[in-house]
Amino acid sequence: MKRIALVLGLLLLVAFGALQLALRGYFGSEETRGDVATVAVSPEAVLDRAVRQARGVESLGRAPAKQILFGDFHVHTTFSFDAFLMNLPLAGGTGSHPPADACDFARYCSGVDFWSINDHAENLTPRLWTETVEMVRQCNAVAGDPANPDLVTFLGWEWSQIGSRPDNHYGHKNVVLLETDEGRIPTRPISSRSAAGPDADDGIGVPAPLVLFGGSRGRDFARFINEVVETPGCAADVPVRDLPSDCLEAAPTPEGLFAKLRDWDFPTLVIPHGTAWGMYTPAGSDWAKQLPGSDENLQTLLEVYSGHGNSERYFGWRAVEFDPEGNPVCPAPRDGYLPSCQRAGELIRERCANTGEAADVCDDRAAVARQHYVDAYQAGWKTVPGSKAEDWLDAGQCPDCFQPAFNYRPLGSAQYMLALRDFSDPADPKRFRFGFLGSSDNHSARPGTGYKEFARGDMSDGARPSASASGARGGGVFGGATDEAPIAESVAYVDEGGSPLQLFETQRAGNFFLTGGLVAVHSEGRDRQSIWDALERKEVYATSGPRILLWFDLVEETESGERLIPMGSTTERRAAPHFRAHALGSFEPQAGCPDHVVASIGQERIDQLCLGECHFPSDTRRGIERIEIIRILPQIEAGEEIGRLVEDPWQVFDCPGTAEGCIVDFEDPGFEESARDAVYYARAIETPSMAIHADPVPCTDGDCLAETHQRAWSSPIFVDWAAPIEDLGSGGFAGR
Repeated sequence: MKRIALVLGLLLLVAFGALQLALRGYFGSEETRGDVATVAVSPEAVLDRAVRQARGVESLGRAPAKQILFGDFHVHTTFSFDAFLMNLPLAGGTGSHPPADACDFARYCSGVDFWSINDHAENLTPRLWTETVEMVRQCNAVAGDPANPDLVTFLGWEWSQIGSRPDNHYGHKNVVLLETDEGRIPTRPISSRSAAGPDADDGIGVPAPLVLFGGSRGRDFARFINEVVETPGCAADVPVRDLPSDCLEAAPTPEGLFAKLRDWDFPTLVIPHGTAWGMYTPAGSDWAKQLPGSDENLQTLLEVYSGHGNSERYFGWRAVEFDPEGNPVCPAPRDGYLPSCQRAGELIRERCANTGEAADVCDDRAAVARQHYVDAYQAGWKTVPGSKAEDWLDAGQCPDCFQPAFNYRPLGSAQYMLALRDFSDPADPKRFRFGFLGSSDNHSARPGTGYKEFARGDMSDGARPSASASGARGGGVFGGATDEAPIAESVAYVDEGGSPLQLFETQRAGNFFLTGGLVAVHSEGRDRQSIWDALERKEVYATSGPRILLWFDLVEETESGERLIPMGSTTERRAAPHFRAHALGSFEPQAGCPDHVVASIGQERIDQLCLGECHFPSDTRRGIERIEIIRILPQIEAGEEIGRLVEDPWQVFDCPGTAEGCIVDFEDPGFEESARDAVYYARAIETPSMAIHADPVPCTDGDCLAETHQRAWSSPIFVDWAAPIEDLGSGGFAGR
C-alpha cells in the first residue's frame, strides 16, 4: 500500500508539474505571421473596377476626376488576445488566422483596394510586432507597380483601453501609419496596458481547462499568453526613441498616446471606434471629457460604423443618470427606450411575485435591483442571477435605429461629438471636426467582410465566443451567460479584479454583430500616398458594407463656373450655402468567385480562405431609395442642450430607387439668419436587401438574415459663420 501511495504521489507530482509547464506554454507553438500568396490581382481585373465605376459616374453627370477606392481600417488576426481566444476550437472557432491570411483575404476574397492591420497593442510583443511589420511588407511587395498596386496594406495597431467607470474609461482607437520602411515607423506599438489584454498583474492567467481540454490550440494559447506576460514593460517618462526594442510600451490615456506619437513624428492617423458601443463602454461615459485633450492633427477621423454596429445618432435618453452627489441612479423609460436597470427591476419583481411575496415586498426588491444594476456599470447583468438573453427583451437598445451598437451610448455618438464645444479657452473654443469612415472590426483576419451576407460565424463575430472557452463559472474570460439558478432577489456585484472582458454581456450582444462596413476615399490615384492624402483631406465616407458611390459637395459659384468643395472640407460663409449630393447604389453580388481569383489561388484555397464566396459584383445596381441630410449646429455656449442642435433628418429627398442613382441640390436659407457655425452631412440609403442580424432578435441558427436598408454616410462639410470684420474684436465670436 505504501508503494502504491508513493507511486500515486509521484504520478500526481509529475502530472502537476506537467500542468504547470503547460500553463506556462512549454508545450505550445508560437503564433506566426504565415505565408502571403505571391500572385497579384491581374491589372485587367483592377482596371475593370475603375471602368465599371467610371460608367456609373458618367451616368450621374459627374466628371470622373477622382476614383472611389474601398478599404477596411480595422482588422484583427490571432495576434490579438481576444481574436485568439474567440477562434479556439473549444470556443467554436476555426483555429489560427494569421496576418498573412488577412492579406490574402483582402486581395482575393473581398477585393478591397486597401486595408490596415490593427491587432491589440496590449499583447503585441516585440516578436509579434516584427512579424506584423514583415507581413505588411510582404503583402505590399506582391502588389505590383507601387504607382498602381492591386492592394495597399497599411501598418497599424489598436490602442485598447477599457475603464470600469465613466471617469476612467477612454475606449479604443486604431493607430494607422503611412510608412512601412525601417526608420520610418515606431519601434514598437503603444498600448494602454489596461486589463484589456493579458498583463502580469491583471489577474488573467491561462485557465487550466484550456490546456487540459483545448487541444494543441489551447496549448498554443498558453504559450501566447506567457510570451506577453514575460515581456517587460517599458520605463515610463522616457523619450520613445531612447527606449529599448524588447519592451511593451504604455500610454494609459489618449493624451499620453498623442504625446508619444508626436515624439515619433511620423505621418499617423488615430481613429476612435465603437464609441457608442455599450459592450465595453460604461453607462454614463461622455466623450466631452476627451475633447480638451484631443489632438486635432492626429485624431481627425471617426469610425461611425463597423461589425459592432452603428454609432452615428444622438438621443436624449440615458442608460444611467447621476444625482447631485454624483451617484448613479436608474432613469425612467423615455421615447421608446427601456433602460436595462428598469428591466432588472421588472425581472426581480416578476420572480418575487411568483414566490407569493406581497406586492410591497416585491416593489422594494425591484428598487434594490435597479440600484444594484447601475452601481455595477458594465456588470449590471450579473446582478440578476440566472437571467438569459431573451429575459432582457430590448432593454438598453436603441429603438428604431439602423443596426445600432449594442447597449447604445448616445454620449459617444458621432452627432453628439460634432455638436460639442469645449469653452475652457473662451477666445478659442475647441471642437471635434471628424471625418467619417466605416470598417469591419473583424477578428478572423478577414478585411472587408461586408461584400456578401453569409457565414455569420465567420464573416461576423456574431456566433462566438462560447462561454465554455475558459471553462469558468459565470461565463469565463468573455462573460456571457451564467450557470446560476434564477432567484427572487438581485445581488450586489463585487469587483474581484481580473479582466474587464469578464463583464461583457456577450450572449445578448452576439445578436448585434454584423459583417462590417467599409471606408471609401475619393482618391487621385491607387497608390499609397494618394489614399493617405484623401484620408487627411477627410474626403472619405463610410458604408455599412456595400460599395455605394457617394459624393457630397458645397457648390460655390465663381466667374468661371461652379467650384465644388468636397466632403470633409471646412469653409466660411455668410450667405446661404448651396449643396449637391450624388449617390449610386452598389452592385448586386453574384455567387462564387471571379475567374481571375480561381486562376490565382485555386478553388481549394478559395474554399478554405474565402469560404467559397468572393466579392463578385454583377452588372445590376441596387437603387437609392432616398438621401437624408443632417444638420448640426455646434454649441455657442457651455451647457447648450445638444438635442436642440442635432437635426436628423434636416431634409429628406426621395429618390427613384432605380439603378440610375440619385442627385439632389439644396440650400440652407436659415444659415445667415442663425449667424452660427453649421455642420452638414449626407446619408444615402439603398433599396432593401438582406443582412445578417439586421433584426437583432435572439437567433442561433443559420445566418439570421433580415431585411435592411444599407447606407453610406458622407464626411461632414463644416460651414463656419464668417463674422463681419467689425465684429472680430472679441476673438471672432462677436455676432454669433
